Amino acid sequence: MRDIVPINWWDAELARFALDRDEVTARFPALTWTSSGAGGWEGQLPIWPLDRPEPLGLSHLLDDTGLKVVIAYRQAYPMVPPRIYPIDPRPEPVECTQHRWHVNGDGSLCQFQTDTAWDPRDSICDLILKAAAWRIEYALMKAGAMKQMTLHGIVSDPALDNLITIASEKPRGSSNAVAPKSVGADE
Repeated sequence: MRDIVPINWWDAELARFALDRDEVTARFPALTWTSSGAGGWEGQLPIWPLDRPEPLGLSHLLDDTGLKVVIAYRQAYPMVPPRIYPIDPRPEPVECTQHRWHVNGDGSLCQFQTDTAWDPRDSICDLILKAAAWRIEYALMKAGAMKQMTLHGIVSDPALDNLITIASEKPRGSSNAVAPKSVGADE
């Protein structure tokens, strides 16, 4: 009987690894690859990597700091999505127990409404964009501008862009929470 030697997903999926590496380094140059565990990316996301003009006041709302993340692949990738862990800001433990924050119990971001929403052909950059946008909604929640995060996020929905500007103009610590138009369960 032969010994079975496990291999990393990136050795089994050479083309996918090359695609991810090329896309991530082009779109998010501040992220660096790590081969520890099942591999992943670490670093700081830009505050506004979206394909529309940045709302006024965003830099102030985010203290001019994008989300610091650890993106952890799993050996079953690309059949299963990587997990994205916010490092700074890091959600408080209580926020990991409430759906309104879009954070799983293990501290990773909840980016899908169902377990089957990930398609192995999807780009990891789509998840990273959602993580960067999560940072913005998190800041809006902390500022009291929203009571819960939106159902579909702000990557393709500009409905919160004006709220970003309004929230950035309020003194820190003021709380006039408004519910966004499209609220709901975790994404």
